[in-house]
Amino acid sequence: MDAEILCVGTEILLGNIQNTNARFLSEQLSLIGVNVFRHTAVGDNPARLKSALGEALSRADLVITTGGLGPTCDDLTKEIVADLFGAPLKLHAPTLMSIAETFRQLGRELTENNKKQAYFPEGAHILQNRYGTAPGFALSKDGKTVLLLPGPPREMEPMFMEEAAPYLSRFSDGVIRSHDLHLFGIGESAAEAMLRDLMQSANPSLAPYAKTGEVLLRATAKAENSEKAESLLRPLVDEVRRRVGRLCYGVDCGSLECRVLELLLDRGMRVALAESCTGGLTAKRLTDLPGASRALECAAVTYSNDSKTRLLGVPKSVIDRYGAVSRQVACLMARGARRIGKAHLGVGITGIAGPDGGTPGKPVGLVHIALCDGRLTWHKELRLASPGRDRAYIRHISASHALDMLRRYLEKSEPV
Repeated sequence: MDAEILCVGTEILLGNIQNTNARFLSEQLSLIGVNVFRHTAVGDNPARLKSALGEALSRADLVITTGGLGPTCDDLTKEIVADLFGAPLKLHAPTLMSIAETFRQLGRELTENNKKQAYFPEGAHILQNRYGTAPGFALSKDGKTVLLLPGPPREMEPMFMEEAAPYLSRFSDGVIRSHDLHLFGIGESAAEAMLRDLMQSANPSLAPYAKTGEVLLRATAKAENSEKAESLLRPLVDEVRRRVGRLCYGVDCGSLECRVLELLLDRGMRVALAESCTGGLTAKRLTDLPGASRALECAAVTYSNDSKTRLLGVPKSVIDRYGAVSRQVACLMARGARRIGKAHLGVGITGIAGPDGGTPGKPVGLVHIALCDGRLTWHKELRLASPGRDRAYIRHISASHALDMLRRYLEKSEPV
């Protein structure tokens, strides 16, 4: 089955909200073997919406819309679909009762315009919405199906999983399964050169996606069931991992910080951080994740030279001699963080994120990172400046390198 996704809402075209619905739906549709060939966004204009729906139906077997199911006068997706399919709208009493009950529980009075959300085209398969007052529906005619979902992701996503996905699975002629391989320390072009022959396969396929400082490789296979799809994927994933070695920090692990936190928890270890140029970004990325309190002991943003001395015990004489951005200071920051945190591991990061502050000897983009386990201290020097790499990029990549040092140590006690 070939599908298109049509997201309705003027706020999308104006850039007021990010269109995350199309990404979510594409990911979920691929899992049930539905091919998505096009994404479209259209504003709350009846003529343009009708035209966009007609064009999508001329190309695709299935069109999924999000948005335009609310109670106000500009919510017209349902009415336009009913008109295109020649199906009159009729009141669905159970849905009206459900909407009225929702209003009662909220202590609000059901308004007249909310009642329009209980009207559906004749012959529609109604999709319940347990997370709001805008139910959806599916309607088929002459081999074409339209499936309408509400716009807010907090309603649309669970509603798709609970209502729409089971309905659509009846149309699928197979399943699509994917695995994401996450690489750090290599660029997209270098990864492509290393794996070019594997990327020429059609089923399973391997496709690279560049991220900030990383490469994501998506291995995808289509088969009649999940077991056969996985049997196609397994050799490909194993071969990629064999070729890239430790550059791959995980499969389907989400992010570098997710992998680091997983390793810390598995080993029952805690880390203390001392950050200067990254301003606590490494700690933020870890504490964005649930469970971080069991692995992150403490984090200090020692931005000034004085704070490096007072809080971490970095001697002023060392800073005066080598400078705050140096291997010596980074190593002492890591040792100091570990000591004051009484943690298993300590990390120190110091650098020049720019756009100013650099010198010929120590340019913008120079970063020193150190990791200490109480027995040994490892160090890495980065030179990150180049056209297009701004302050935010340098800080993000510096934090990523610190996390990768932790990841490599926790995997094999060799962080660099």
